[in-house]
Amino acid sequence: MPEPVTVPPFAVISGAQVQRALQGREKQIVELVEATYRLHGAGDSVNPPSYFLRFPDRPSSRIIALPASIGGRVRVDGIKWISSFPGNVASGIPRASAVLILNDHYTGYPFACLESSIISATRTAASAALAADRLSRGRQRPTRVGFVGTGLIARYIHTFLVGTGWSFDDIGVHDLSADSAAGFRCHLEQSGADGRITVHDSAEQLIRSSDLVVFATVAGEPHVHELSWFEHNPLVLHVSLRDLAPEILLASTNVVDDIEHCLKADTSPHLAEQLTGNRDFLLGTLDDVMAGRVTVPEGRPVVFSPFGLGVLDLAVGKWVHDEVARSQELHVIDDFFHELRRYG
Repeated sequence: MPEPVTVPPFAVISGAQVQRALQGREKQIVELVEATYRLHGAGDSVNPPSYFLRFPDRPSSRIIALPASIGGRVRVDGIKWISSFPGNVASGIPRASAVLILNDHYTGYPFACLESSIISATRTAASAALAADRLSRGRQRPTRVGFVGTGLIARYIHTFLVGTGWSFDDIGVHDLSADSAAGFRCHLEQSGADGRITVHDSAEQLIRSSDLVVFATVAGEPHVHELSWFEHNPLVLHVSLRDLAPEILLASTNVVDDIEHCLKADTSPHLAEQLTGNRDFLLGTLDDVMAGRVTVPEGRPVVFSPFGLGVLDLAVGKWVHDEVARSQELHVIDDFFHELRRYG
């Protein structure tokens, strides 16, 4: 006889709870993200294409649905619903907002709704920190980092780099908004960041003076075209995906998080595929590098372009849920599922 199946309680987890659960856990979350990439690489996940809701009257804005399922010990299904409204920044509020729904593996019932802009930034930063570590092995470890784009994601990436043992002699900052660049510099100074902090007037200045370059912008199309800016062969975390002209990717070693996901929606790798008609410019995935299936060559720029996988949101979200539950701080909504008898 099958075991009795019950409807799980439904909880709401606030952003404050999410932040408390994740704060200071950078090493643990990077390890969790690494394990999730390995599960995904082994096929123990379902990660369909993201779905984009766009608006004719607001062409710069969008809301994205990222459904996914992950096995292993995490064993959870769910979806992230994340909006990107760049116009928010001018009003003094963050560009992105999000919720994450976790579904029970056995019944399909949702059992948690979490504030997810923090989870999304965390998994993005953890992925970037993991890539920085893995892709710099076998070459001189970068000591000069530069950030192109200075919003929430840049802040989280810096936090995760420092939290996983990185230190820098120089930190470069560049943003089209002088106020944003100044705000990020102030954050770095207040957080006690090591190294000299320099605000650069141009992306060229920043790239040429950095061994590790982080792109975390809201660019919708390539704005960096000059191959000569990368002649010192930096490691590039191309988190925002659309900053680099395809010619730069074709002259670099390219690693992605998932090939099918990354070569869509006019990302820079997608443009490179359209330009060449093939995917020969890709070395492989980050999981390929971690598993030793491919080796990162020396003597070229290395570009990591992560599309951002829903399975990462699920893994981090489930970890947060379990941490909050262990602390006995879950806000359970009693009687959320009310019609539970088939015939009343």
